[in-house]
Amino acid sequence: MTDLVIMAGPGDEDDGTDAAVVVDTKPKTKRPPLYKVLLLNDDYTPMEFVVAVLERFFGMSHSQAFEIMLTVHKKGVAVVGVFSHEIAETKVAQVMDFARRHQHPLQCTMEKE
Repeated sequence: MTDLVIMAGPGDEDDGTDAAVVVDTKPKTKRPPLYKVLLLNDDYTPMEFVVAVLERFFGMSHSQAFEIMLTVHKKGVAVVGVFSHEIAETKVAQVMDFARRHQHPLQCTMEKE
């Protein structure tokens, strides 16, 4: 954004002489890119486990988690959230670690939106 300020000079009676222009520019900051966190279907991870993951790590209600789980099951993949890079990376690591500790091959990835 640019603010334009016109200042009158000494003895100026709006005739336009001695007018000074001050331009104040404000730097524009870019929003950081967002990342989609994706859950991928496999033939081994129980549906109940996927629902539990969605509730636990993505704060979904049981009915929301169930709907997303069905989408993953039917379409092979679903977006489970959109976050900043650091948060998306953390969510993916948490889900993958939780799945491994419970011996499930569930896959979770992220991609730029």
